[in-house]
Amino acid sequence: MANQIIETIDLFCGAGGLSYGLGQANLKIIAGIDLDPTCKYPYTENTGARFIEADVSTIKGSDLGAMYSKGAIRLLAGCAPCQPFSTLAHTNKSRDDKKWSMLEEFARLVSELQPELITMENVPRVTRHSPYDEFISTLKELGYHVDAKRIRCADLGIPQERRRFVLVASRLGEIAFDVPKKGTVPTTTVREAIKHLKPLEAGESDPDDPLHKARKLAPINLKRIKASSPGGTWVDWPRALRAPCHQRESGASYKSVYARMEWDKPSPTITTQCHNFGTGRFGHPEQDRAITLREAAILQSFPEDYQFVQPGKEVMLTPLGRLIGNAVPPKLGEAVGECLAAHIANQ
Repeated sequence: MANQIIETIDLFCGAGGLSYGLGQANLKIIAGIDLDPTCKYPYTENTGARFIEADVSTIKGSDLGAMYSKGAIRLLAGCAPCQPFSTLAHTNKSRDDKKWSMLEEFARLVSELQPELITMENVPRVTRHSPYDEFISTLKELGYHVDAKRIRCADLGIPQERRRFVLVASRLGEIAFDVPKKGTVPTTTVREAIKHLKPLEAGESDPDDPLHKARKLAPINLKRIKASSPGGTWVDWPRALRAPCHQRESGASYKSVYARMEWDKPSPTITTQCHNFGTGRFGHPEQDRAITLREAAILQSFPEDYQFVQPGKEVMLTPLGRLIGNAVPPKLGEAVGECLAAHIANQ
């Protein structure tokens, strides 16, 4: 099967991080499906594939089947929304959340299409919930060989301490996603990733790159970031700068907010609020501002020229922060693609 092409449809495709990474491993990307229309421009512009704006629950396996070429090795990929699996409790309220059912919709499409290959990426906590158990049971009943691992993105050379859960499955034979042992791949630091970008003040933008745009800081937050050191916490500030919530016993343990990154380590997990100094360790290591969306995207391993906004359109921090923070790091997608390509070559 060494010469057969792996064709991919990406469910919950977002801005295209997974698809882009799979494409870097020479997999052919057919289409991405997502309910969010803001994903269309970055997805199509960077992957060159078709974007379908749709709720996955309205898609049938036969719809997907018609998109693949005859004789291709079919890969169905996806990262179902992870918010329900990030919660601490398995409550009835969360179980009724429509996002929770998206993993069940993924399983339904697998059953209807029965592609040769499957991959899924999610938060590590997904394995603690019943939809994941049901998903695995479905795969095994259909005859898939499955390998699933919790991985640290920094071990793949991604400049970020993100932890994710990765699953690969094949109907063609045994498959394994081999994760490099810690230390075997050189660590990429924040310094190596973003030090070269144009220095900015809070509220300033780079005229040559609209995505390199720093959020404005309120006067009190400007004082706070100036009092912050890389790797430090708000405990280091003068007491007058501390927020009321920090004064309470319940807030004393939340030390990774209002904090700076460190130059010579991978960044913390990039979240949807990564452009906001107050929501995590998202302060620039030395400039008195939060990181920009471009810096966040690079720390997610997107290439520096990845296009998120149509030329001439305004850069909106909140919706773009959501796309970047929710994305699968492209280098993780590339590692998965290399695994799948090697698997097919060995059959």
